[in-house]
Amino acid sequence: MKVAIIGCGTIANSAHIPAYMKNKDVEIKYFCDIIPERAQAAVEKYGCGIAVTDYKEVLKDEEVEAVSVCTPNKAHAFISIDCLKAGKNVLCEKPAARIYKEAEQMQKAQHESGKVLNIGVVNRFNTAVNNIKKIIDSGKLGDVFHVYVSFRAHRSIPGLGGAFTTKEIAGGGALIDWGVHFLDIVMYCCGDPKPLTVTGEAFCKLGKDMKSYVYESMWAGPPNYEGVYDVDDSVTGLIRTDGPVITVNGAWAQNIGEREMYIDFMGDKAGIRLQYGGDFTVYTVEDGKLVNYKPENEKSNMFENEINAFVDCIKTGKKLPSHIDTVIITAKIMQAIYDSSEQHREIVLE
Repeated sequence: MKVAIIGCGTIANSAHIPAYMKNKDVEIKYFCDIIPERAQAAVEKYGCGIAVTDYKEVLKDEEVEAVSVCTPNKAHAFISIDCLKAGKNVLCEKPAARIYKEAEQMQKAQHESGKVLNIGVVNRFNTAVNNIKKIIDSGKLGDVFHVYVSFRAHRSIPGLGGAFTTKEIAGGGALIDWGVHFLDIVMYCCGDPKPLTVTGEAFCKLGKDMKSYVYESMWAGPPNYEGVYDVDDSVTGLIRTDGPVITVNGAWAQNIGEREMYIDFMGDKAGIRLQYGGDFTVYTVEDGKLVNYKPENEKSNMFENEINAFVDCIKTGKKLPSHIDTVIITAKIMQAIYDSSEQHREIVLE
């Protein structure tokens, strides 16, 4: 299967490209990036493919069946839609789009084209997450009535003044960058419940005075003090669904020197705490005694699982849990949190 990589930055090089290279049924035919040096560097590094700067060159090639869209958020919608219209199957990195309306346009294009559109909610291919889903589905937790989500770090805004902190490019900050993964895990494990009402507040505080911002790390590049900072560096929210109530507490940057990245699933029979990217602990009662245990989860590369499943679903027609029809629910929730913050009121969803 001939595939193309559109956007040859960090996520492409750390995840998508290596996973495709390990799949014996795939050949990467194009590396596309608006920065010519990046595309050419990929060709030289991986020893295959053609370097191009215009993704529309890829769309003209009938041999290309599948595309990974690994660009900044601003380009997700229009590139994915163009690819679908050209008859290509698409794996688009998370979030689906900057705003819910763009995600809806992507979904419409998928329905009209009949091609695959999966979103890079990679945790749906994580072994520990899938084991939690199995435990919840089995009824061992009983009624999962509340889920608490924490994605908080001490002063670690990425790439201050760059694409991550520019709303016009990214669509948002901590919520749309980190929160999308955490919310998606909750939705997946709890059976994708229907959201009913959302209330939230998003704060743009710590990075506003960019030159005075003292930080511990800045993984997306050094500060650009001539750039823009107009996104949320922290967020809180309450989501009522026809399943559990979800509480969100997130921050790229907080004046608390702790990094707390976990999800608590609270049932009336047992509870689970998942350490994001790691293992989980089950808390319950057995023989009249309080007990807890940490299951051993088979280690596998979730990005390889995701890419392999994407390639397989193109061949078989199987609809994956990462399909736009499912993932768009998280986009709707995030949009409602931002809308609630702007309007300072609860949002009722239809």
